[in-house]
Amino acid sequence: MTESFRTARALGAVIGSAVGDALGAPFEFGPEGAFSARFPEPGQGGEMCGGGGWEPGEATDDTQMAVLVGESLLDCGRLELPDVFRRFQRWAAAEPKDIGLQTEAVLSSGDAWDMAAALHFQVNQRTAGNGALMRATPAAVHFARAGRDATMDAARRIAALTHGDRAAWEGTAIFHELVRVALDEGDASAAVPATLEAVHPDHRDRYAVVLAPDWHPDQATEFNGAVWPCLGSAVWALRTTSSYEDAVRAAIDLGGDTDTVAAVTGGLAGAVYGISAVPERWTGVLHVPLPGFGGRVLRVGELAELGRRLSG
Repeated sequence: MTESFRTARALGAVIGSAVGDALGAPFEFGPEGAFSARFPEPGQGGEMCGGGGWEPGEATDDTQMAVLVGESLLDCGRLELPDVFRRFQRWAAAEPKDIGLQTEAVLSSGDAWDMAAALHFQVNQRTAGNGALMRATPAAVHFARAGRDATMDAARRIAALTHGDRAAWEGTAIFHELVRVALDEGDASAAVPATLEAVHPDHRDRYAVVLAPDWHPDQATEFNGAVWPCLGSAVWALRTTSSYEDAVRAAIDLGGDTDTVAAVTGGLAGAVYGISAVPERWTGVLHVPLPGFGGRVLRVGELAELGRRLSG
């Protein structure tokens, strides 16, 4: 595989995740099929419609936190968890438009970076939301060259900054590995069984259910704001479609936590199909505000540069 081909897949993942996030945001908590009901003909334009407090093409906390992870990795030259946590805290203190309740509680607790999520979990016990999974694509691209064990370990460690429940760690680790396989021109869907072998034994069976080839999101036992159905829905969307665009449309049409399900789907599908498969009518209006960081707003060019550097 040529370097340019791999880079195209990395850019597809980073930008594709951000596009899915911005595309799905106006439909969050809406009914099934709302996206296709409004835009029945693929390619008709106008899909980056905005709404629900979001401008057309505006990425949410999913992509904002993802960018912070990616920039920390590049600025530090390695994974420095205290630095990632500090960036998260700075962002959260700037009152972004949206932030997960659990993430906000952990980042504003005043506890140390290596204790905050664990202490929150001790009190609440239920912290297996998709808030660590949603921001994982840049790190997945960055650690892909290091191999399966290293990328899954990095995923767990970053997830644990805000999520004390190991279920969230394992879901993020699976996503990292599937992106790695896709960047290496492998079959991400076919890699699921081997990936499950590397999942912690206490969580393997539950992920095996939602990642099974015959699983459908209608079978989910939790809202797709939980990590299991969110990841399962993204893999389902990838398996049951044949293009980036169709995968993201299918993800949003599931309803519920549409921005995050589409962000995770977009990261996977972008890694599979590459940046050329992400429609320019979507990337052209994409923008990622970074509250707390001097009014910065990243456009597709800045995201592309981030993806190139992370994949290098």
